[in-house]
Amino acid sequence: MTTMIAASSIVKANLPCSSRISSCSDFTSGHSWRPSEAVKHYRVHGVRSLRITCAATKTAKSPAEEEWKIKRQLLLEKRVRSVDVKEALRLQKENNFVILDVRPEAEFKQAHPPGAVNVQIYRLIKEWTAWDIARRAAFAFFGIFAGTEENPEFIKSVEEKLGKDAKIIVACSAGGTMKPTQNLPDGKQSRSLIAAYLLVLDGYKNVFHLEGGLYQWFKEDLPAEAEEED
Repeated sequence: MTTMIAASSIVKANLPCSSRISSCSDFTSGHSWRPSEAVKHYRVHGVRSLRITCAATKTAKSPAEEEWKIKRQLLLEKRVRSVDVKEALRLQKENNFVILDVRPEAEFKQAHPPGAVNVQIYRLIKEWTAWDIARRAAFAFFGIFAGTEENPEFIKSVEEKLGKDAKIIVACSAGGTMKPTQNLPDGKQSRSLIAAYLLVLDGYKNVFHLEGGLYQWFKEDLPAEAEEED
């Protein structure tokens, strides 16, 4: 019994998690209990087992999860311009720009600029798998609120409401910024900037971003309306 415990401890200390899971079945199928042979066996076969497991469980990273530096670089290359709230109102009135509000639907109904179109880039969580929880934890770093997840229908929903030639100002609550500062040399990511990145990837040509977000819009007492609850 003492030898069995030592062998198990050596395997756990040196090998990936996938190998630990399969260790019991492998040893009981005829492998020696001697520690040196156990370690040699898993050095040969353990990595292969781990790779297979990871390939089967890990999903590919979505474009919205791309590093902010890469998103920002593309936005700058595509000349996505940030405008303040008063400039956005002028563009909406005089140049037929549409404000695309990417906040959750409930927030949009409470208050939004007149004529704004709502397509939420994040929606209420529908599933709670371990992998989804890990991804949401990563988004929380960028201010994506707990209880929401990426909306896989975002681009499809935008395309149903706005053509590729539409002139769009993307807006969220805080806005984020692409402007570098001393503390934030790459600016700060936000839901509206993530949405602008996805739109550019999808082929939209006239995409602007609302600097300061709708928080600043409401703070400056610009026109707003609400939708009554059913």
